Order: sequence, then C-alpha cells, then structure tokens
Amino acid sequence: MSTVANLPDSMEPLQHLLANAPAQIDATESLADLDALEAELVGKGSPIAQARRGLGGINDSDERRDTGRAINDIAAQLTELLSTRRSQLAAVEEASALTADRVDVTLPGRRPRRGTHHLITQTIDEIVDIFVGLGYTVAKGPEAETEFYNFTALNIPETHPSRLESDTLYLDYGERDEEVLLRTHTSPMQARYMEEHDPPVYIVVPGKVFRADAVDATHSPVFHQVEGLAVDDSITFADLKGTLAEFARQFFGGDTKVKFIPHYFPFTEPSAEMHAFTNGRWIELLGCGMVNPAVFEQVGYDPEILSGFAFGMGAERMAMVRHGITDLRALIDPDERILEQYR
Repeated sequence: MSTVANLPDSMEPLQHLLANAPAQIDATESLADLDALEAELVGKGSPIAQARRGLGGINDSDERRDTGRAINDIAAQLTELLSTRRSQLAAVEEASALTADRVDVTLPGRRPRRGTHHLITQTIDEIVDIFVGLGYTVAKGPEAETEFYNFTALNIPETHPSRLESDTLYLDYGERDEEVLLRTHTSPMQARYMEEHDPPVYIVVPGKVFRADAVDATHSPVFHQVEGLAVDDSITFADLKGTLAEFARQFFGGDTKVKFIPHYFPFTEPSAEMHAFTNGRWIELLGCGMVNPAVFEQVGYDPEILSGFAFGMGAERMAMVRHGITDLRALIDPDERILEQYR
C-alpha cells in the first residue's frame, strides 16, 4: 500500500491507518463485517472525518490545500480497497446461496394433485358420448324458457298441474306477452331445434333443469337431464326400444336387461317407462315414447310423413342407480370424503 508524501506530522495517524487498512479489510469474512469496518475507516467518526474537520484550523492556504489533497488521496485508496473486497465477498455469498438452493434436476418432479370432474358431470359426459357414438348430435338450449316452449309446444294443456307455481319456478321478466320460467325439463329444445332444422333430426340435449321441490333423498330443486329426439320418415317404436336397450347395455353392462311399461306423457304417444334389471332388481330409468303428432304440428313438421321418438333421463338418477347411491343429497354434498370416492 502506498503512502502519501508531504503529510504534516499531525496527520501521521492517517498514514498509519492507511498502512494497516489492507490487512483489516482482507480479514473481513462477510459483507456485514465489511460494512462495520467501512464505518470505522471512512465513516463520520473515522480519523478521515476528523482530519477533514481540522482543515479549518490551518491558516496557511497552501498547507491547507496540500493537507486536504492528502486526506482525499488516503480516503480514495481506502474506498478502492473496500470496494474490491465488497465485490469478492458478494461473489462468495452469492455462490454459497446458489449452492444451498441447488436443485437436483435428475430427481423425479413433484406432481401436483390433479382434480377431476364431479360424478354428475362424468355421468352426463358418458351418456352423451354413447349417443354421439350412435350418430346423435349434441344440442343445448336456454335455462330461462318461455311458457310456450316449455309447455304449449309440447302439447301440455293449460290445465296441467305442472304449470302451477307449486311445481314451476316463474321469473319476473318484465312486461311480456307470455310467462318466463326456469325450464322444468330439457324437452323445450325439441321444439326449438325442429323449428330451425329440417328433418332428419337426431339430437341429444344435456342440461340443468329446475322444479319447485324441497331437497330430500330423491328430490332437488335443481338437477340435470339428458333429452333425446329422433325424427325421420320411417321411425317405429322398435327403433326406440333398440336404441335405448343399446344405451343401457353400454352404460350398465352388456348383459343388462330392459323392459318397457306403458305410461303417459303429453308430448309422446304411445309413451312408456324403461326399466332395467340392475343391482338385483328392476329399476325405472327413464321416460320415452313416440313423438305426439301435435308436437310436429306446432313446429311445422308433417306428421303424415314424419315419425320419431323422444326420451328423457335424469343424470343424477343414472349415477345413483349405477353406483348404488340411495340418497340424492350425497351428490350435492361438498364433503371431500364423499367426492373422493368417485375420482
């Protein structure tokens, strides 16, 4: 380390400071130690600062100038030594941090736990996939429906109890010529689709429906249906039976037996319930029937030329029958212990 010439005898402590500083600086082992030493060497309470404050007591201007230059030279040398050591310590600490944070890229990655669709969604998707495989197209309609499409277009008379507020949830939709309601089934899409498409028609309609029911083991005010409609020029009840029997075999298993029991629906004639033998007993699965000619007339189809069948099933019921669930509320319970069973 160089010394500063022409330094007055009173400044010898600075020369001594400069001589000892390199060893002190090299001995620091961390940036914190270096910061403390820097304050001691060039800080406000250091000999450098004291010497600068003493410049005012030197009367001779040349001597004051030379002394100030000498002090600044010592300060600059100390600052350079501190800066060099700071760079060295910073590099060491960075390397140490990188070593501590090192990741072994050859180790297997941590796979986050994957989610899954809800059982009802899984059931709807599988039902739809089966019918798509049979040549059907997926169609969807509005959940807020008009009274015409939900009831009138489907040949449901004005005196039918399903039109009452005790069964159907009506909406306050402003001034309109007809009532607006939350659809009670996915069947309105039959009329909507036939109005906009020429035959033949082969559609499956999944969706959410609403009824004024209290929640219990078998009822819910909100549930899901899958509707189907086939219209062509030579469809018979045999086509209906064959299609739904094939669906049951694909959904429940190849040896599933089905039977059709006469029933009544305003929008089909004749109508039936399809039952399947599963879990050791006969269980009602869905409603179905040949499309009522009155429905064709509502949408402008000629019932003398065309025929068709329709069916509708509850997705929750299909899931319950397949998995042996006896209480509908298990499907809408957010308890993770229940949901995990159907991953």
